[in-house]
Amino acid sequence: MLRKIRILLAVVCFVSITLLFLDFTGTVHAWFGWLAKVQLLPAVLAGNAVIVAALALLTLLFGRVYCSVICPLGVMQDCVAWIGKRTKKNRYSYSPERKWLRYGMFVLFIAAMIAGVGSLVALLAPYSAYGRIASNLLAPLWAWGNNVLAYFAERADSYAFYSVDVWIKSLTTLIVAAVSFVVIAVLAWRNGRTWCNTVCPVGTLLGFLSRFSLLRPTIDTEKCNSCGLCARNCKASCIDSKNHKIDYSRCVACMDCIDKCHKGAISYSLRKKTVQQQEQPQPAAEPKNAGRRNFLTGMGMLAATSALRAQEKVVDGGLAVIADKKIPARQTPIVPPGARSLSNMASHCTGCQLCVSVCPNGVLRPSGGLMTLMQPESSYERGYCRPECTKCSEVCPTGAIRKITRAEKSSIQIGHAVWVESNCLPVTDGVYCGSCARHCPAGAITMIRYDADDPDAPRVPSVNVERCIGCGACENLCPARPFSAIYVEGHEQHRTI
Repeated sequence: MLRKIRILLAVVCFVSITLLFLDFTGTVHAWFGWLAKVQLLPAVLAGNAVIVAALALLTLLFGRVYCSVICPLGVMQDCVAWIGKRTKKNRYSYSPERKWLRYGMFVLFIAAMIAGVGSLVALLAPYSAYGRIASNLLAPLWAWGNNVLAYFAERADSYAFYSVDVWIKSLTTLIVAAVSFVVIAVLAWRNGRTWCNTVCPVGTLLGFLSRFSLLRPTIDTEKCNSCGLCARNCKASCIDSKNHKIDYSRCVACMDCIDKCHKGAISYSLRKKTVQQQEQPQPAAEPKNAGRRNFLTGMGMLAATSALRAQEKVVDGGLAVIADKKIPARQTPIVPPGARSLSNMASHCTGCQLCVSVCPNGVLRPSGGLMTLMQPESSYERGYCRPECTKCSEVCPTGAIRKITRAEKSSIQIGHAVWVESNCLPVTDGVYCGSCARHCPAGAITMIRYDADDPDAPRVPSVNVERCIGCGACENLCPARPFSAIYVEGHEQHRTI
């Protein structure tokens, strides 16, 4: 019964968190957005002492249920391990704890956080690793499936579905996500919770607390016949059935061992002070078919996105292809309003891609920089940062993007526009344009004569840097190709105007 309850809760959490990264309508976050904020590392970085204390207390009471119920990467491993178990049963065995590797990775993780090496933190953080897998591998398939339904709905005169763009936001992040999925999935297929108990820093920290948990699986030596069935089904490889011992620092309280024991020798009970009655956990899960979908992702994603990419060409009346815009060489990256500064983003962001997934304007994409790898940056080739949109600040669980109101966003300067004379159509072609000035929501651009002494000179944009908020409307809507005649240069420190 305990195992079934655990599986039910794990499936609910796993599906809900996955939908946070797949949903492009913005509705799921209103219901399940809190699940991202109760993840341990995001709560620590956000300074949410209540959540951190609650998770610590939960572990001290019940063991590492966080890893088997709340953590999406842990549940994903259980899904893969469950599929692997269909090919071979009783496939695991007890193995001693690899302390040097486990605590070595934990120390490396802490050092990376202190040194501000966000790329390494992002690689090891479990919630962020799953976020990248979901947003880069699952989300394109999800969107492609939606587009198929939209295609048939359109022909049935229905508006139940609408087409969305499917595009690769960052090739580097896509590769990292694919490699992470393959490595973690192979480890889970072969040995269950190897990643959780050797690499994951959150698992190591909670493992230390779970040694002192009040409730834990325990072995009744009088009932146990040493058949070893519990150890052969323990995905954490933490049950030493010969010596009737359980390594509670690696046990994720999955209750699989309790369910497998035919003699009723294992029970989930209060910790005992006796030395003889040692306990027995097991990671695990028999969650949901989501693991099968995850497995197929790596193979189908590239084919799906490349096929849809061919449909993304925008044509002018069917006569001429409009060239895609190219990213200008910005000296300072642009981070979204609410991030406050580049340093705040670098020190708090774990690169989970949740803000990138929910951005409705195609502005946010993962950084390719070494020190800020996979952290969000703004770029305006596909859209601009609309003053009324605060989605990224609403969903960020770590405090890297602080929650702001629409009124606050309209007054936050994240960068300023820079005019490039050599690209401007009034200068190069002698025609009137003024697109940047017409669409600037801050009224920071005015059109002036290119030559003040010539009354027939074309008008060109003049930027009021003090009023510009760096939203990118001018850059995005500029008709010049492939580089805009006006682009936004980021600010290291945001300010209010």
